[in-house]
Amino acid sequence: MLDYHGIAVSSGVAIATAYCLIEPDLSFEQSTISDVNAEIKRLQLAVSQTKEELQEIQALAENKFGKDKAAIFAAHILLLEDPEMLAAIEVKIANGVNAESALHEVALMYIQMFEGMDNAYMQERAADIRDVSNRLLAHLLGVEIPDYSRLSSDVIIVAEDLTPSMTAQLDTKYVKGFITDIGGKTSHSSILARTMGIPAVVGTKIATKQIQHGEKVILDGVTGKIIVDPTKEVIEYYNKRRNSYEQLEQELVQYRSLKSISADGFAIEIAGNIGKPEDVERIITSGGDGVGLFRTEFLYMDRQDLPNEEEQFNIYRQVLEKMQGKPVVVRTLDIGGDKNLPYLKLPSETNPFLGYRAIRLCLNEQEIFRVQIRALLRASVYGNLKIMFPMIATLDEFRAAKEIILEEKGLLSSAGIAVSDSIEIGLMIEIPSAAIIADLFAQEADFLSIGTNDLIQYTLAADRMNENVAYLYQPYHPAILRLIKMIIDAGHKHGKWVGMCGEMAGDEIAIPILLALGLDEFSMNASSILKTRAQISKLSKEQLESHIEHLLMLSTASDVEQYVCTHLIV
Repeated sequence: MLDYHGIAVSSGVAIATAYCLIEPDLSFEQSTISDVNAEIKRLQLAVSQTKEELQEIQALAENKFGKDKAAIFAAHILLLEDPEMLAAIEVKIANGVNAESALHEVALMYIQMFEGMDNAYMQERAADIRDVSNRLLAHLLGVEIPDYSRLSSDVIIVAEDLTPSMTAQLDTKYVKGFITDIGGKTSHSSILARTMGIPAVVGTKIATKQIQHGEKVILDGVTGKIIVDPTKEVIEYYNKRRNSYEQLEQELVQYRSLKSISADGFAIEIAGNIGKPEDVERIITSGGDGVGLFRTEFLYMDRQDLPNEEEQFNIYRQVLEKMQGKPVVVRTLDIGGDKNLPYLKLPSETNPFLGYRAIRLCLNEQEIFRVQIRALLRASVYGNLKIMFPMIATLDEFRAAKEIILEEKGLLSSAGIAVSDSIEIGLMIEIPSAAIIADLFAQEADFLSIGTNDLIQYTLAADRMNENVAYLYQPYHPAILRLIKMIIDAGHKHGKWVGMCGEMAGDEIAIPILLALGLDEFSMNASSILKTRAQISKLSKEQLESHIEHLLMLSTASDVEQYVCTHLIV
């Protein structure tokens, strides 16, 4: 039995076998073959196996994510069966080269040909050929390519990292948790783990080197502990812990239909964060007061091209209708940083988190932005829509983005297309410059939403994805608390509501502070909604306010945490 530690990012206990998502070794040696027919038959068998595998994946993807997202696998099957490519491979085999080498040479020729074309669409096909040829090569070599879309038993995913699109596809029916080598509390995979309600530990640095595929693993998402090959006694202990955790979750169900009100009658909103339409169900079953953050970038990921206006319109309408008049705050496209779209061919940057991303990209690539805005405006009549812009640094950016909304609204109205007259337009305050001039934004925006995940990393100059500086991700740092107070005060001064959609909104230590500061809306992952409502119901805002002056004078984040635990946690 071995145990390791990482950063606990999503609560709960998971006990299952390890499923290691490690790139397979597809290396081979070129050799001369004597039996050409046997080698061609080996190729044909590998093609047949690959086709069967792709058909299975396509059917599963279509069932889970719809025909549009599954279409890529149909395209891969067509590539696999391309008679010209297969004929070229067989010609090389006929010249005495083994199937692996023949496949590699032909695939490389096609990849280089497509990459050299001027047409962006044709350039993107190179990635498809690489994917299909690697899958075919794996079958020739008898090597299994990890593919969690076809899981049929309980597993804990072990990987160096999980991209946002990979994490969004995890099937919680079988994926009971995940462990990664890298990452931090607010990396996007961690956020999605909390959204899906599965335990996760990240930043272990060594998980992929120490945990073997198929080994029994216990994952403690509360303490960050990982146990490999546990004894029966340890399994029994953690089974009890898991049962206790699940029992606590059941006890919170009583708060599902209650209003979000403090012990002294102060009403707030407790909303949920979502990344895709299916996440709305978790908000509804948790009794959420609305959607406080719809991360629309996930509609653009794990696909080969941009979603069109009609596709987006249907998704936004679906979310608005399901929420039945409760507010839905939609964040416009926020890509860049660790959320890249390969088909957009964005420029390589030394520091993408401070570069060409989010609103900066949207204001420059206006056709992409306007398609999303038109879809949102058309959907607005089906519910209570609020639109907010990410990564706003200057008032000019906010004004330019808002002007695009007004222009598109006018064009739609002129065309006789109905648009709601009650859409609120706001922004995320996640850059220190925006926090400092929050009073100016509050004069022109309908609401402010504090994005603490980025606000903390930019204020403390600490990459939130980097486990080596994880100690600097300090939500209770006095500088952060003072900025939050400044933003809330600025909003209220101009009669605007202020929300928070960063992970801090669901933090047990931060909640009493935020309540005391007068935060109007707390938005978090669905699994935290009932726990937060229960906590707030036991807190008196008036009593908490008497501690604020002292809290803001404390010197360090640890001082703040200790004070809250001693004096403010019920």
